[in-house]
Amino acid sequence: MARQGYVIVDYSDDFSDTVDDDSDAEDARRRCHLTLAPRRDGSGVGASSSHRLLFFDLPSSLNTPAACLQPRSEREVRQGSIPKKDPESSMDIDDAPAQPRNKLPDHLELQRTRVVCKADAPTHTEGFQYSGAFAAMGVDNSVSVEKFCTDFKIKINRLTEDDMEFDMIGVDASIANAFRRILIAEVPTMAIEKVLMVDNTSVIADEVLSHRLGLIPLDADPRLFDYISNDTPSERNTIVYKLHVSCAKGSQRLTVKSGQLEWLPEGSQLTIASPAQPGEKPKTYTSFGQSQKKMSERPLGVKYEDITIARLGPGQAIELEAHAVKGVGKVHAKWSPVATAWYRMLPEVVLLKEFTDGDAEQLVKKCPVNVFDIEELGNGKKRAVVAKPRACTLCRECIKVAADKVKVTKAKVDDKDKADGKVDEGKAEVDDVEVEPQIELRRVRDHFIFTIESTGALPPEVLFKEAVKILEEKCERVISELS
Repeated sequence: MARQGYVIVDYSDDFSDTVDDDSDAEDARRRCHLTLAPRRDGSGVGASSSHRLLFFDLPSSLNTPAACLQPRSEREVRQGSIPKKDPESSMDIDDAPAQPRNKLPDHLELQRTRVVCKADAPTHTEGFQYSGAFAAMGVDNSVSVEKFCTDFKIKINRLTEDDMEFDMIGVDASIANAFRRILIAEVPTMAIEKVLMVDNTSVIADEVLSHRLGLIPLDADPRLFDYISNDTPSERNTIVYKLHVSCAKGSQRLTVKSGQLEWLPEGSQLTIASPAQPGEKPKTYTSFGQSQKKMSERPLGVKYEDITIARLGPGQAIELEAHAVKGVGKVHAKWSPVATAWYRMLPEVVLLKEFTDGDAEQLVKKCPVNVFDIEELGNGKKRAVVAKPRACTLCRECIKVAADKVKVTKAKVDDKDKADGKVDEGKAEVDDVEVEPQIELRRVRDHFIFTIESTGALPPEVLFKEAVKILEEKCERVISELS
């Protein structure tokens, strides 16, 4: 049973008053301005000096936000009579349909879980990060460890020696992007950092040659080595390579390949100074306590032996010693362990209307990556189905096919109307046809197709495990700083 009453409406956090009698309402009306907002607890609204009075038919039990109530005109109240509601123009709050609790409406659930790609631009690109975004509907949007452990999944689709593709399910884009950035810039590798040039008579300048050597992937596990400190090269932080090639006079041009780099497990062979006493070892550019053959089961050479370093003409030569150390990609790209690491949201293709016969064939033919296929229905009938949604690249050709179909139909109608004299020549504009969507392209917001292409220093699955460890260390560091 509804009763006559007054409610002060407030956008601020000062929810104070609900006015139920004429004397209080008259006083409140003098000091308030008009705004409208539901009370946070769903039971009414409050008042402050910067707000104005609204007049409602209040139900006997307020259990719905005040924004749903039917307002009354302040002018009508001043005249001394509040008219009864017109049943055709307004609806009593008790007659309003109830919204199910703990469940979002379909359109909000779509915005929360999908990115919809329209013909011109994607929509709903920003996620709902606030935990109380849907609190009014009884839906908890907070992130919990229990929910993460239940929803998070890794599904490997392809794994080779150099690349890997897997599905990362149940995480936000920020987590997927964190893995991508860590793989590119923070997983360490070994790369040539210092080059001691003994002789270089080739056409390549010393600094250019040194840079080319630094970009050669090394077949060395960085987990076996430490970061170099205090400029003291040892067997624990430095790998030494030697390159000594020459092109004899009168011979053909010689191509120098990366496979000609020779690993020196005993350390540097270039002497800094002669021994002070007979029998002493000469001082070199490294200080190895033992051979590196004891550290690794395989030779610490280069990953690919066919990389061109330089070309020598007759009489030209290169002699150098290269020192490789441990580093990360954010210092220099030569330490990046991946050729690329990238992800994309899982595509979702939805046919809002059925495409049959000729329309189905046109749709299948138009898609450049064969997302659609033909399904035989019998009796010579067929329809289009979504066969490979993961292959969708969002080229939107399928949306254009659906739009062209509607425009052609409209054009035929316009031609007939013009022939009958019903439409002027200038009014049959096909381009202005309002096209109803027939295909919807979506992206699943928490499902990522992740690809890792390794340079060869470490297998891609090992790189991802190392990225997980680094992210874990970052989280522990933040917790320790805050605690």
